[in-house]
Amino acid sequence: MTFLDMLGAAERQNDSLLCIGLDPDPARFPGALQGDAHRIYDFCAAIVDEVADLAIAFKPQIAYFAAHRAEDQLERLVAHMRRAAPQVPVILDAKRGDIGSTAGQYALEAFERYGADAVTLSPFMGFDSVAPYLAYHGKGAFLLCRTSNPGGDDLQSQRLASVEGQPRLYEHIARLAQGPWNTNGQLGLVVGATYPAEIERVRALAPTLPLLIPGVGAQGGDAAATVRAGWRRDAPIVVNSSRAIIYASPGDDFAKAARRAALKARSLLNAARPLV
Repeated sequence: MTFLDMLGAAERQNDSLLCIGLDPDPARFPGALQGDAHRIYDFCAAIVDEVADLAIAFKPQIAYFAAHRAEDQLERLVAHMRRAAPQVPVILDAKRGDIGSTAGQYALEAFERYGADAVTLSPFMGFDSVAPYLAYHGKGAFLLCRTSNPGGDDLQSQRLASVEGQPRLYEHIARLAQGPWNTNGQLGLVVGATYPAEIERVRALAPTLPLLIPGVGAQGGDAAATVRAGWRRDAPIVVNSSRAIIYASPGDDFAKAARRAALKARSLLNAARPLV
């Protein structure tokens, strides 16, 4: 199955638009796990087990593993996901962006070392920095387009005088992703939930692409507005929540609390999905 096949199957089987972001910070771990970077796998695997039937995707953030020399735990975690939730695709949140030869190594890391189904990328070095990922048949890539952070305005909302119609930079990225850059048919875009009007604009420019939408939960994005702006029956959205779910409780019931938070988030997203 291609990444988009997996995404569609997970949406149907788990009746979900919710992506579970895994950003493990040992300083925030509960009880006996607190401060112990050697327990990153244990913390994340316990949550995966509880929410395996609720997610459209899992999104481990590579920096939270690499900062603690826990890359081997990330490999184990992805392997555990395959066993516990084989129906749920894994999006490696890496935001890589480099020249072609180096990009080839990053692609190998994402898809062969970690076994991810998709990866997040920065497109600002151009298509040759994206192409090595698309050479992997059936693997997905989400390009940063209109991100959820306030500083995104510094570049992404600037108009391009050299391009016909002077589109904003994020609009130009959306058009490229919908068109000539999507060489393997598995390209998507990252658009922040904190900007629902921009989600709607990106959806208009990229009507068939999957959208990875962070910013719901701890960042305060409006879940219902996000779904209304981005969801289309034939164009999936992957709405990510990380801290609001994985840190739902500071106690030993953290995994059960994560399930309760995920159930609530999934229900909120589904309630905003049109019936037709």
